[in-house]
Amino acid sequence: MFPSSTPGLSRLKKNHKLSLAGVAAVSAAAVSFSLVPSDASAKAEVKEVAAAPAAWSGYRSAELQAGIAGQKSAFEVQAAAEAQLKTEAQARATAKAKAVAAKAKAAAKAQAAAKAKAQAAAKAKAAAAAEKRAAAEAAASRAAARKPVFANNLDGWIREALHIMKKHDIPGSYEGIHRNIIRESSGNPNAINNWDINARNGVPSIGLLQVIKPTFDAYHVPGTKKSQYDPVANIVAACNYAADRYGSMDNVNSAY
Repeated sequence: MFPSSTPGLSRLKKNHKLSLAGVAAVSAAAVSFSLVPSDASAKAEVKEVAAAPAAWSGYRSAELQAGIAGQKSAFEVQAAAEAQLKTEAQARATAKAKAVAAKAKAAAKAQAAAKAKAQAAAKAKAAAAAEKRAAAEAAASRAAARKPVFANNLDGWIREALHIMKKHDIPGSYEGIHRNIIRESSGNPNAINNWDINARNGVPSIGLLQVIKPTFDAYHVPGTKKSQYDPVANIVAACNYAADRYGSMDNVNSAY
């Protein structure tokens, strides 16, 4: 549609047209002014745009620093935890080492005590044995001192036999023993009768008092030798037999 056909437009007055033209000019000028800014406005806009990155940069820096601080704090916590674990492990190791050392020390102490006890017991035992030996030696010495020494002859044999006979309560006197010895063997301890009935029976009379083997064995006195040829053993056995059969060797005046 053309302007001429617009209803009412043809009826506008001249002043109305001028008014519209002025408004249009003003509007165009305003538009033209807004599209081409002044120097002050441009500088302000440049300053605002230049400031924007700085503000953004400061914000990112603070955020980065906060993140680094957080990471640092986390690392410190982790390091502290690891240090605590290490300290606890070292404490346990130290305690274990101390326990092992204490146990070893206690074992060594117990072993030393046992060794000392054993040594003391051994020492006491040795002392007791030494004391016993000393007592035995002293007793033997006293016995030896009390024991008379007899001559190795007929007189000594008779006296030693009488000493033994006294201990065993066998009666007999020096005179009775000496008398029968002289009659039986003339004082020869090796005398042997090979011609009487005993000899024919295989048990000849032997020794100072001519004792046969069965009689000697039956009346042998402990502490004397088990030999018919031993003068002391022969006298003591013969006197023991005579005491049993005749009351005493003193009562024997012939073959018995």
